[in-house]
Amino acid sequence: MAHETQITGAISELTAAKALMEGMGWEVSKPLVPEVYDFLARDPANGKAYRIQVKTLRIRADRDNALVIYARKGNGKPYTKEEIDYIVGVDGNRAFMFECENLSEYWSTEQTAKKRWIELSNIKSEAV
Repeated sequence: MAHETQITGAISELTAAKALMEGMGWEVSKPLVPEVYDFLARDPANGKAYRIQVKTLRIRADRDNALVIYARKGNGKPYTKEEIDYIVGVDGNRAFMFECENLSEYWSTEQTAKKRWIELSNIKSEAV
């Protein structure tokens, strides 16, 4: 039986893929072999594929309910721009996307997230 964190991670990946496909009209592909990133997503507007890492977002009560995404690999080191292009943080049915900046932790308030991050769950593509 899968560990609870594996199940949560898989659900977050599915939520992120759904948001990218449904909300933005992107194509999503999962690698057949393990990679640093979770999947590739292709933007139909420019034809470019981007490496996406999905992380479960947490709301930190001790930080005035800040939205926090821990972006560390299994070895504890942060993901780098050489490894991934974007991080998608997922909280339930909400998904936020932003560029990788080589940080081990990303956080934002609800207000600043609207300016700094793309909320995928609020986007509806013209093509869809």
